[in-house]
Amino acid sequence: MSVPRILDPHAVPIAGTDAHLAAVAADRLTPQALRQRFKSAAGWLPEIAGDASRHPGREPKAASVLVPLVLRDDGLQVLLTRRTAHLRDHAGQISFPGGRAEAHDADAAATALREAAEEVGLPLDRVDVIGQLPVYTTITQFVVTPVIALVQPPFELALDRFEVEEAFEVPLQYLMTPAHHCRHVFTFDGGERQFLSMPWPGRGPEAREHFIWGATAAMLRNLYHFLSR
Repeated sequence: MSVPRILDPHAVPIAGTDAHLAAVAADRLTPQALRQRFKSAAGWLPEIAGDASRHPGREPKAASVLVPLVLRDDGLQVLLTRRTAHLRDHAGQISFPGGRAEAHDADAAATALREAAEEVGLPLDRVDVIGQLPVYTTITQFVVTPVIALVQPPFELALDRFEVEEAFEVPLQYLMTPAHHCRHVFTFDGGERQFLSMPWPGRGPEAREHFIWGATAAMLRNLYHFLSR
């Protein structure tokens, strides 16, 4: 059965949040604690392995994303991007820097680092990879490896304006708090599809909401599951 794309996720009703679950403790969200946790990552299974439905007729494609955790004075911040509206896949959505693996990439981390340099100009000498999460398979058949890295300021970004509309940061603590994890149910003729969102209201007088949802929210949820154990 072909599953229709969700064109306006904001319009899909919220079925509930996970406010009953505890937030990851602040002492687990330090660079030292994260390094230690990823040393014992073997054997861990993700809460969400991928989208329940996938588009038929597409071959699986290996890809990686970089989950950049920026070391700021007020705590770690997750660097995210908003994709441009004209792209074929996931247009206008909030995502991590990343993309399809190339034959010359040595491994998943090499793909993530290359894509981050290409998409947002993240200087690789400021990036320290500390681990990765299990793969996540998207509705568009990308088999994505999330690569987790610490990013040391200062640095300047240089966005690829063909692919990236903007880059922004969200506090890791906010995203690791399940009270901010919204569950949606999208119904269509013949079935339903569930997805997560983590709306970020932004900061400052000119703040505007960034609607983090779909694969990006699911991978962040897997990170929550990993860090809360």
